[in-house]
Amino acid sequence: MAAKRDPAEKVTSDDSSGANSPVKRDFEADIPIEDKLRNPLAGLSRQQVLAQVEVFAEEKGLQDEIEELKKGALLAQDSKRFETMRDLTEEDRVLLRREFTHRWRQPFMMYFMTILCAGSAIVQGMDQSSVNGAQGFYFEEFGITNVWQQGLLNGAPYLCSALIGCWTTKPLNYFFGRRGCIFISCVISAIAGVWMAVANTWYNLLIARFALGFAVGAKSSTTPVYAAECAPTLVRGALTMQWQMWTAFGIMLGYIVGVAFQDLSTPEIPYLNWRLMLGSTSIPPLIVCTMVYLCPESPRWYMLKNKYTKAYRALCSFRNSRLQAARDLYHIHASLKVEEQLRHGKPNAVKEFITVPRTRRAAQSSFFVMFMQQFCGVNVVAYYSTEIFKEGGFSVQNALLASLGVGIINWLFALPAVYTIDTFGRRNLLLVTFPLMGCCLLFTGFCFFIDAGNVRLGLIALGIYLFMIVYSPGEGPVPFTYSAEAFPLHIREYGMAFATATTWFFNFVLAMTWPALNAAFTPTGAFGWYAAWNFAAAVTAYFFLPETAKRSLEELDQIFSVRTRTHASYYAKMIPWYYRRWFLRKDEPREPLYDFDASDEGRERRRSSLLSQEARQASVINKDSVKV
Repeated sequence: MAAKRDPAEKVTSDDSSGANSPVKRDFEADIPIEDKLRNPLAGLSRQQVLAQVEVFAEEKGLQDEIEELKKGALLAQDSKRFETMRDLTEEDRVLLRREFTHRWRQPFMMYFMTILCAGSAIVQGMDQSSVNGAQGFYFEEFGITNVWQQGLLNGAPYLCSALIGCWTTKPLNYFFGRRGCIFISCVISAIAGVWMAVANTWYNLLIARFALGFAVGAKSSTTPVYAAECAPTLVRGALTMQWQMWTAFGIMLGYIVGVAFQDLSTPEIPYLNWRLMLGSTSIPPLIVCTMVYLCPESPRWYMLKNKYTKAYRALCSFRNSRLQAARDLYHIHASLKVEEQLRHGKPNAVKEFITVPRTRRAAQSSFFVMFMQQFCGVNVVAYYSTEIFKEGGFSVQNALLASLGVGIINWLFALPAVYTIDTFGRRNLLLVTFPLMGCCLLFTGFCFFIDAGNVRLGLIALGIYLFMIVYSPGEGPVPFTYSAEAFPLHIREYGMAFATATTWFFNFVLAMTWPALNAAFTPTGAFGWYAAWNFAAAVTAYFFLPETAKRSLEELDQIFSVRTRTHASYYAKMIPWYYRRWFLRKDEPREPLYDFDASDEGRERRRSSLLSQEARQASVINKDSVKV
């Protein structure tokens, strides 16, 4: 009879003798893909996991870390069991407990990476908002009075980003890595900022602003991905959300430089003010360029390039212990194998967007939220608030100060979104904020009917400020978060390129058309136009937009596999239920749209729930009959 192995004893080659190829075969073929999506190590026994780790360590040159990798792989398979896992020491368990009790106690390099990504977002924000204060002055210097010419000059970066910049993301990431893509984008931003500052004709300025678009698209697609790939699971969502928050901070800085430089001029350079406003946008990207290569590359990118030793060293910099680094290394490795399996036999990306219903529905939903991020009207405020305030009766100085208030509010009210986007849900945030944004825009537009005076000035500012308060936790953070999780793993990079190209293209459309729209419709009509889009979006979101918050990859596949007609029909039937639930205060269960629990036990629970509901309804009917 074989002797029992001591729990603390190391796994020897005897444990995995002859198991390497069968284990690999089991992993590749015998385990359903649905289980792998939920957990890439699902269905494997302890011996199979450990045997695979030995093969993995030998293939990747990580033999020196074999013991940490074995413990890490077992943790990656079921991290919730760490308290009873026999392979771990008490010191290991203390470190793992602290992941939950001290989530923000992270290594220096993790915070340095966060600062780097925040800096990249600040660059993005300043590139967007510096034009707000500068445009009036360069329109005057170059004698630009044609409204379409004004719109083209302001929207040029976003046209370039939609047509070219976003689609350079994949090749830049493939050849230069996440850090390289951020570095190249920031170099382009710095050069474009100086170029805009020294432009001597309007078409020179137009070319410089168009060139800026090469940086805008690639940077906006790459920086959130880099943050997500480096961050631990428990703080990943919050760190990814930092992109929106610090972009809002950069927008605020763009307004600040507008206020700071508004009165600067010299006899030699009478319009020095707008040149300094646009030129100041070169400073943040230069700072980011000096930081970017002090931070490790994305571990996932290293692994895609088969550089596992560098990936492990990078994870050790981003984690509190080698055990946590080994756990995440092996989990990412297993996930990459699942992604490779998913890609096998799939059609090309363009064809899949059209022919595969699950991908097509994800693209439709992503297009909707990205389109509405622009057509909710926010960048009318971001780019033209100074001109709007001037048209409302503000002086140039007061208009710039009022625009600074827009930037401050946008940043401050982006902070709650870190909490609300996961707890309240993406869809619910949009259902609440779309109609409120529409009301705020209508309020602002109707305020232009008031006679000139302090009341009119105050109410116009109030309407715009309320609009920004509602936008910041809703359409501000939701689109990028929603798009990042909607697409299947094997096509996610193409999906995000499509999503960002969508938002930047309609950003260009909005920047291009607002001067003409404002001239033709008057401010009241123009604000009413965007208010109507918000009301229409609320209805569209209710009937056609699925919720994605707190869903696994497998559940997201199931959500986007439901026909759009079925989704709309379900929520149409839910309207009476909402009335009975919230107005008549009747406690009625509802049949779920998605069948996440397809087991016999789950079906039996739902059957019991429906029978109980029918019994309660029958009881009410009987009582009413007795009363009659």
